[in-house]
This record gives sequence, C-alpha cells and structure tokens, in this order.
Amino acid sequence: MTDKKPHHGRNIKRIREIQGIKQEALAIELGEDWNQKKISLLEGKEEIDRELLGQVAQALHVTPEAIENFDEQSAVNIINNIHDNQFDNTSVGMVYHQIINPMERWLEALEENKRLYEQLLKEKDEKIALLEKLLNK
Repeated sequence: MTDKKPHHGRNIKRIREIQGIKQEALAIELGEDWNQKKISLLEGKEEIDRELLGQVAQALHVTPEAIENFDEQSAVNIINNIHDNQFDNTSVGMVYHQIINPMERWLEALEENKRLYEQLLKEKDEKIALLEKLLNK
C-alpha cells in the first residue's frame, strides 16, 4: 500500500467548505494582500510552505497538522460518530470547535445588519425632513 502525499490546497478547501467559509471570507481573515482569486490559486497547490500553512490554519481555527493530515473519510467518520454519540465528551468537544466559529460569524453579521438598518432609518428620516422643508418654502 502506498502512502498518498497530502494535497494541502485541496485539504484547505475541504476544511473551509466544512466550516461554511467562503473564499472571500478566508481572504479577509488572511489580510489585505489576499483576495478570492489568490485563495483559489492557493487551494490548487499540492504543497504549501509551513509558514503560510500556519497562517491559513490559524484563519481556519485548526492546526497546520489538521490541514496536512486531513482525510475525507476520517472527517465523515468523525461527523457520523458525533451524530451517533452526541453525549460522548470527545465528540462534544469536537462539535464545539466546529460550531463556535460559524456562530460568532452569524452574530457578527446580525450586528452588522442591525447597524446598517439603523443607518438606513436615519438617512430616511433626514430625507423626509429635507422634503418637508422644501415643501414648506
């Protein structure tokens, strides 16, 4: 049996997809030098240098080893085990790790929506006041 060499880029893509993170969001996490196209190119690379792998791992909230050793079948087995053994301490810890990041992003998005809605209402009130002023002249 031959050992398959890990494909770092493909593993990053799968971990990102499992977490529900879009390429654009990962680019933002990595900094201003990154964009969606650069993430796409990164995901095509078979081998990524250790320093960059560490940065990407940090952005995805996993270890570099998780990216290097990611195995699709193992991930499916872990998810099935979590589903089958919901009260197993090991599984609960893994569920927590997977849920915390998307939940934080969801709450941030809600706060941003609230801020934008309040800004929109303020601008609407300003426009109404301006129109009333113009009508009264």
